[in-house]
Amino acid sequence: MTTTWLYMFLFLTSADWGFFGHRLINRVAVYTVPTEMLGWYKPYIDYLAEHAVDPDKRRYATRHEAVRHYIDLDHWGELPFDHVPRQWDKALALNLEMFTVQGSDTSYLLSAYPHEQWLDSLQDLEERLYIVRQFYRKQYYDEEATIPCDSVHRILPELSCTEGRKIYLSDAFSEYGIVPYHLQHMLYQLTKAFEDNNLNKVLRTSAEFGHYIADASVPLHTTSNYNGQLTNQLGIHAFWESRIPELFALEEFDLVVGTASYIHDPEKYFWDIVLSSHREVEKVLGLEKELSQTYPSDQQFCFDNRLNRITRTQCEEYARAYDVSMNHMVEDRFRVAVKAVGDVWYTAWVDAGQPVAPGQKTISLTSSEDEQLNEAVQKGKTLGREHDN
Repeated sequence: MTTTWLYMFLFLTSADWGFFGHRLINRVAVYTVPTEMLGWYKPYIDYLAEHAVDPDKRRYATRHEAVRHYIDLDHWGELPFDHVPRQWDKALALNLEMFTVQGSDTSYLLSAYPHEQWLDSLQDLEERLYIVRQFYRKQYYDEEATIPCDSVHRILPELSCTEGRKIYLSDAFSEYGIVPYHLQHMLYQLTKAFEDNNLNKVLRTSAEFGHYIADASVPLHTTSNYNGQLTNQLGIHAFWESRIPELFALEEFDLVVGTASYIHDPEKYFWDIVLSSHREVEKVLGLEKELSQTYPSDQQFCFDNRLNRITRTQCEEYARAYDVSMNHMVEDRFRVAVKAVGDVWYTAWVDAGQPVAPGQKTISLTSSEDEQLNEAVQKGKTLGREHDN
């Protein structure tokens, strides 16, 4: 093991189960940024690795977090998904529901379009976009919004606005995941942090951006069968995303991916990551199913001591057989994630005018927010959909 990998190993082996990959990706991504911006990242590499897992922790504290980590593309049809709008406001507008409540009766005034009609509906989108942009500028799944009744006259001129009548808006899209849209939002946030020369915000946003990029690079984050629950393959998510990297990444993965590149078309870049992940879903599920039926059943699962706890998990040789059958896909997707994390950090810095890093500061690895997140994790009460069990 080289000195560099040993250094990484010492900081990663204490990670909670399932957090290893995110910490590793952020740590390696630091080495992809050009020398001119290393001052923003290299002194704080431990912080960037440690806080790479904050978005997963936050899923235990708010139900609004989970949808940022995935998108169930298969819910919306089949590849290449040309009908799915690449812009968030258009996707939301086509899936916006408007209704009014009078007594015990709910009347729908505007319904979500069936996805088969999205392409045709793009020609009839302006009024819906007006509502979205004026009254429902959400960057992620949120509560229903209440808007003035008379504000919808341009879209529903026949609507009678009796005294006290309320109009509600509801998002029928986000529950199936919004990761490619959230990545666009994160790029804006990171660019703004650089423009403000706000080191703390740059570091926290960069760490969390790395998490979402890594999730978008995982095939099982792009399908409604995210944990094999629809094909009797429960646990495949952690098998692919956690077990294989923990066994082989430090010794065997080649994570030297070159220098970060500027992203000229972020929207396309993020969607390309998601679509390339989704193209591997059939292989991820199919090869595991085939292997589980042909590999000796008594050699598939072993007991491992993790964090002073005995855990039943896939045996090392069984995991290796799965990895080989996929032609080392996990390593390939990790490389995609590492390069992409470096690319987004670099792009935000360039777009902000390439600001010079402030003098090195002492950055605490923990804060009151971190303590709250850790407490939520310990309680184990998830308020959003799990994607890594």
